[in-house]
Amino acid sequence: MAGGGVLADWISLGVLASSVPRDVVDDAVAVTGRGARRAGGKLPPHVMVYFVMALALFADDGYEEVAARLAGALRSWGDQGWDPTPGAVTQARQRLGPEPVAEVFSQVAVPVADLDTAGAFLGPWRLMSVDGMEWDVPDTAANRAFFGVRGGGDRAAFPKARVVTISECGSHAPVLAAVGPASGGKGSGEQAMARRLYPDLEQDWLLIAGRGFYCRADWRTAAGTGAALLWRAPGDARLPVLEMLPDGSYRSVFIKPQLFGSRRADLIEAARRGEDLDEDAACYVRVIGYDVPDRDGSGRDELITLVTTITDVPAAPAEVLARAYHERWVRHEVAWSEWNSQKEDRLMSVT
Repeated sequence: MAGGGVLADWISLGVLASSVPRDVVDDAVAVTGRGARRAGGKLPPHVMVYFVMALALFADDGYEEVAARLAGALRSWGDQGWDPTPGAVTQARQRLGPEPVAEVFSQVAVPVADLDTAGAFLGPWRLMSVDGMEWDVPDTAANRAFFGVRGGGDRAAFPKARVVTISECGSHAPVLAAVGPASGGKGSGEQAMARRLYPDLEQDWLLIAGRGFYCRADWRTAAGTGAALLWRAPGDARLPVLEMLPDGSYRSVFIKPQLFGSRRADLIEAARRGEDLDEDAACYVRVIGYDVPDRDGSGRDELITLVTTITDVPAAPAEVLARAYHERWVRHEVAWSEWNSQKEDRLMSVT
């Protein structure tokens, strides 16, 4: 034990301090206009940023326990006199607001996997995944006003936040994130929140997405960044066969859903001839279909349909892409499931 915390606690805080340098925190505070109102205060903004991050590291502990763990690290950084009351911490968090922490995340959240990390790469692409989750937040008037309550009124036990992330498949490290209400209002769905993240995709990423994110407008935005895409399509997706490929996949065309009848038929015929297509109306894709053995005892296998921007079969054969999608589910979804199982003990607050 040391200073009220076990050695592992201090190691965690040391990693936090090295991963999030003080100058990054100071810059985030300055950029968001949350600088200290007076010099010499015991709870300046940079201290509160580290405190909020420490709360995430030690989610099962109260303010006082986390403060005790953070005290040693703060003294090593030259911050003396750290012995705050819970009330003082609450007020300091309210003054800080969420903006500096979000700015720090945007500066330091980067891919961490290397070539030795299992499941991190497919050929030249870094495997990334978009997923969403919900999180209970404390039942305060401010949280109910911002996040809303499922079902309205007082019927839900807690307001809920929705978090959508784009994360590395190999390391599970979130690189992009959007947070908002989960109450079902306009713009609060996973698809709408993910829409805020797509413009920031990198060209060497292969973004994997479940069928809940399947949307042609979002596909165009994501593909426009130069990133490769591998998204699951819903069972009723209309993806005509243009040409069968040697690996069992086929060339197809992703047509704007609002186009029907002769306009749709003309686009399909133009695509079969290999003509350039109006990007507002249609775009070329490659489709991969495979069966998953019956898991529910219903006597029927499940058909998985994947759509990808990768048209070069030798660079990414159908079997390889199907395996990447499946392993993304195993690695990423199971990780989120384990995290969600503990979320009752990991409450966030809006400051």
